[in-house]
Amino acid sequence: MIVLREVRFAYETPVFEFFSWQAATGEVWTVLGPSGCGKSTLLLLLAGLRLPQSGEVRIAGQVVTRPRPRTGLVLQEYGLLPWATVRENVALGLRIRRFYGPDGRHAPREFSLEPQAVAERVDYWLARLGIAPLAEVYPQQISGGQRQRTAIARTLALEPDVLLLDEPFSALDAPTRESLQLLTLDLCAETAVTVVLVTHSIEEAAFMGQKIMVLTDPPNRRPVLLENAHTPDAAYRRSPEYLAMCRRLREALQ
Repeated sequence: MIVLREVRFAYETPVFEFFSWQAATGEVWTVLGPSGCGKSTLLLLLAGLRLPQSGEVRIAGQVVTRPRPRTGLVLQEYGLLPWATVRENVALGLRIRRFYGPDGRHAPREFSLEPQAVAERVDYWLARLGIAPLAEVYPQQISGGQRQRTAIARTLALEPDVLLLDEPFSALDAPTRESLQLLTLDLCAETAVTVVLVTHSIEEAAFMGQKIMVLTDPPNRRPVLLENAHTPDAAYRRSPEYLAMCRRLREALQ
């Protein structure tokens, strides 16, 4: 599904050199590492917002040369329009797709939604994320957790096959963060989307990732890759397996 082959990318100094990695369809990956190690740059490369200086990034068999319509990106800062209601924010991507039509660049070629179908899909995701009662209010009138739910609903409404999350829960309080982590994993399992979640939290990486990539100080050449076979639920956070994975990740970071 996702293949990076011999990727090199640098700003003033190299971030990735001859970097290779792949993720299969439906896998949930977390990417862990300290600030400045290249986590967010990796997401930008996957999103087609940055291009490698050499090597290639492939998703679904196609070389990524620009943002692709089936890749969803959820940012830490939510990216909501402050002058638009929650409903309008969730509908934004679908409205943009209808404007351009199924051109294969802004929307998948098989995309075809009439206005009524758009409204129904928006209503579904508002309800699924538990924010339907907030549909007509504005982002500044709701909590951080509700804004993040809005951002996730907007992205999942586009039916992505790849979901990229850039530290999406880091600004939230612990109970809200943990409930959104569980909800996100449930939604990803339902949709069979391939997920890459960037985090600097060892605990979040251990809880969210079926597989975990550890990046260290750049340039990154060979990441540490760890299997994390588990079915996460609230009880997993108290299990010996979870604590052991946290210890392994601390050791890998060192």
